[in-house]
Amino acid sequence: MQENVSDRLVGTLVDNRYAVQSKLARGGMSTVYLATDQRLERDVALKVLHPHLATDDTFLGRLGREAKSAARLSHAHVVGVLDQGYDGQTAYLVMEYIKGHTLRDVINSKGALPPRLALALIDPVVEGLGAAHAAGLIHRDVKPENVLIADDGRIKIGDFGLARAVTTSTSTGALIGTVAYLSPELVLGKQADARSDIYSVGIMLYEMITGQQPFDGEVPIQVAYHHVNGTVGPPSDLVPGLAGEVDELVQWCTANDPENRPVDGNALLQELRHIRTNLTDSELDLQPPAALAAGPQHPTEVIARISNPTAVMSPFSHPGPQHRPEEHATSVFPATPHAQQQPQMQPAAEHAPFFPPAAVPLSKRAQRKAEREDEKARSRAAATPVRNLREGNPRRRGALWVVIIVIAALLATGAGWFFGMGPGSPGTVPPVANMTVAQAQQLLSDAGFQSRTNDVFDDDVPSGLVVGSQPEAGAEIRKFQPVALFVSKGPQLFGLPKLTGKSLDQAKDELNHAEMALGNITEQFDEAVAAGVVLTQDPVSGTPARHGTPVNLTVSKGPQPLPVPAVVGQDQDDAVKVIEAAGLKAVVAPETVYDKTVPKGAVASQSPSSGTLTRGGTVTLTVSKGPKMVKVPSYIGKQASEARRELEKLGFEVRVNNILGGFFGTVRDQDPVNKDVPEGSLITLTVV
Repeated sequence: MQENVSDRLVGTLVDNRYAVQSKLARGGMSTVYLATDQRLERDVALKVLHPHLATDDTFLGRLGREAKSAARLSHAHVVGVLDQGYDGQTAYLVMEYIKGHTLRDVINSKGALPPRLALALIDPVVEGLGAAHAAGLIHRDVKPENVLIADDGRIKIGDFGLARAVTTSTSTGALIGTVAYLSPELVLGKQADARSDIYSVGIMLYEMITGQQPFDGEVPIQVAYHHVNGTVGPPSDLVPGLAGEVDELVQWCTANDPENRPVDGNALLQELRHIRTNLTDSELDLQPPAALAAGPQHPTEVIARISNPTAVMSPFSHPGPQHRPEEHATSVFPATPHAQQQPQMQPAAEHAPFFPPAAVPLSKRAQRKAEREDEKARSRAAATPVRNLREGNPRRRGALWVVIIVIAALLATGAGWFFGMGPGSPGTVPPVANMTVAQAQQLLSDAGFQSRTNDVFDDDVPSGLVVGSQPEAGAEIRKFQPVALFVSKGPQLFGLPKLTGKSLDQAKDELNHAEMALGNITEQFDEAVAAGVVLTQDPVSGTPARHGTPVNLTVSKGPQPLPVPAVVGQDQDDAVKVIEAAGLKAVVAPETVYDKTVPKGAVASQSPSSGTLTRGGTVTLTVSKGPKMVKVPSYIGKQASEARRELEKLGFEVRVNNILGGFFGTVRDQDPVNKDVPEGSLITLTVV
């Protein structure tokens, strides 16, 4: 059914703005399309959520807040979130379109990667996560499918906020994520933080180096079991000769206890780059065994949160009828299964085999750390008294027990106060959106919370007011945990590019690159600027504006065309004045011509004679010398027919007057005769 919905979207217009071109990929929560933003004339990635998510109003509201948080993060290695909306039954996210492939494609095609390539690919991912963590954002679904590699080599991590929005909106307490990369605390339903993303990075780095994921199982819950109860082994078990520093890096990231991992992406980035700098070329270029290929992949799963790790089914027990893994790509486990629905559960300690940690050669740094720990242990042992209290003195032992009981009671009372009424007691984060900082801090203080502020850009919330908090309103946390307030700096403004003097196509490209919108286009004639070139822009270049601001352009139509006036037959001076008054230039040809119809000194012809010219265009005038003078010969006594023929050859007009019917056809008289007359004059013949 979802495939049919997806197919119907291709070729349609979503929200009257996004023209869907083709389907790019399909995942556990959404389908991604290539679309064109018709307003900004650029390609985008349109992520359309599956129908069961699009009908959940609570989820849609949370998704909008998560999308806003992600949109405020602008970093070279994070896929930008551009828009979010709801069109009928279609809920969507609009993201930056990265033309290329994913890290999953690299692993599938190459299998295990040399350390140099693996560390180079993971570096921008960690840098992007570090920027997100600094802004208070947690990804929650770091995996190779979400690492995008552009054709030009840029590497970006995408899908911020979606897994969090889906996880928090489910009513059953189910957790959505890719089971192969889930941290133990996410599986157990505990609060996630930046260190949860670090765990996923460590699993991903392990897979890049070995070509395989560290944990596998017939069903997703078995993989989740390993995350909670197991330990990620060193990659060198599969890649002999791998540098000890790389082993330590992977196991540092994948420590079961979050307290033993890097605190965030920036802390991991420093160590990662230190290792890349200090490893030798031979260690960096170590080729993994040819037999290491890409291992099994786990798609996005819906799994139950595990509240008691000892109650998790052993990964070696087989619940009910067995199915092939490919028949259940997405598994659903209820959050609170009843006994009749749940396979028989056994304590993990009774059935889970114990795998002793492999011996890993320690690096010099690790050796120094071990030596320091050993010295501390010896110092503590030396300071510990080895003599027991004197035996045989019951009164002293009794007093000691009284003291111990009193101290224990005080500690219990203090702990009860701390976790019941004191800073360790639970509390609900109040809503602080659209408040002033002072109001929000006072409200949090009254609720028993401490707060810190982070300035962020926001297009909707006025500057100086609180956009939201982390944890967000309604979350229940211990009161000693700080609450981060995100304070609006107003919309982020960018200087408008200079568009004047550029062609209209170049101006459109500049606006797209600056993520601004094309406003109204006005055309006007300009004598100095060629057609199609931008004359002015509004607002002017350099004006601070938010993304999507429309920019109006005035574009040249080139010089204005002027009609050529007709001046043939006019006096030369008058004709020149008429042409110059029309904005054109008159040029008189040096040669004059005879013209039997145009008097001397008047314009006999012009070039061009009609049409249009641009201002200052040239019209050439040819002036008449008047008609040509021709001597009229005498044809008296000759036949009239011959006389007519000869006179017409000379360009004269001939008229014949017959006397007595012109019986003889002889010219008796001629007027004029033997005189110079203008060419074309009338010659009268009297014929008898």
